Amino acid sequence: MARVLEGGDRVADPVRDALYLTVQTRFILIFILLCGMSLWMVLDSARARSPRPSLVMVRRMVVMVVIGGLLLFAYPGNILLEYGVVGLLMLPVVLLAPRWATLAGGAALTVVAYAMFGGGLPSVPGLVLLGAGAAAFGLPRALESSGRAVVVVFAVAAVLTVPALLWQLTAPGDPRFSAAGATAGLVVAVLYTTGLALLWRTPARRMIAAAFEPLGRLALTNYVGAAIVMAFAASVVDFGHMTSVTPVVALSVALIVVQSLLSRLWLTSFRYGPVEWLWRTATWLRPVALRRETPEAAGARTVTLPA
Repeated sequence: MARVLEGGDRVADPVRDALYLTVQTRFILIFILLCGMSLWMVLDSARARSPRPSLVMVRRMVVMVVIGGLLLFAYPGNILLEYGVVGLLMLPVVLLAPRWATLAGGAALTVVAYAMFGGGLPSVPGLVLLGAGAAAFGLPRALESSGRAVVVVFAVAAVLTVPALLWQLTAPGDPRFSAAGATAGLVVAVLYTTGLALLWRTPARRMIAAAFEPLGRLALTNYVGAAIVMAFAASVVDFGHMTSVTPVVALSVALIVVQSLLSRLWLTSFRYGPVEWLWRTATWLRPVALRRETPEAAGARTVTLPA
């Protein structure tokens, strides 16, 4: 975006700076870990359902590459292509290595990536393996049940967040391009994840689930859909020459609200989002039921046996 005045000074934008501290490099780490977790979860299912689970996983990753490649036409910066390629490269490790080796290898690669490159693209393979290893050792269940451990990690992350953000402030600009920003992103991502896990055990769980569960169940469809909507909006509105990100943020928030409502409406009639359904069908090489079964249809198939 055009942030330079005629005299060459940067244009101040408090909203952009707030995003740098709260969003940028934070959620992308969570997404990559979730990608690794899903890799393990689907593999675990494939081992039980298919005689050749490796082929199932290869198809899954190849389809992600295809979806990401097609999405390049709307959103050149989309992460699906990157995830698909890295997933294919890391798949042999997840398939063949013991789960402890997957977890340890992911942790080692992540440390090296942050120490040598400040995170960024080099951190993706390690984070994918870290997510797969964490899922193999039951991290999702632990986040819901291990109260004391989650509280401790949250408290440590909360303490580290202050110096991490202060360090990030010493390297102004987009945190994706500095070691300080990437490290702060890692710390805050842990804070967000464990904080949400703790909130999930309070009465706020119902409100959080109502807003975000539909978005999560149609995550791929919503990601693709948002990319297309924003690309269209950018062709109509000249965001590139604005000196504030506020219009983009406002549009993004409105889009998230609309997607949450549409996702909830969609799930009343369908089991999966349209892109999820295509991905699932291609992964298993057989169509899966998309439409939810109505009680009337279920009753029609019920067979009453004689007493």
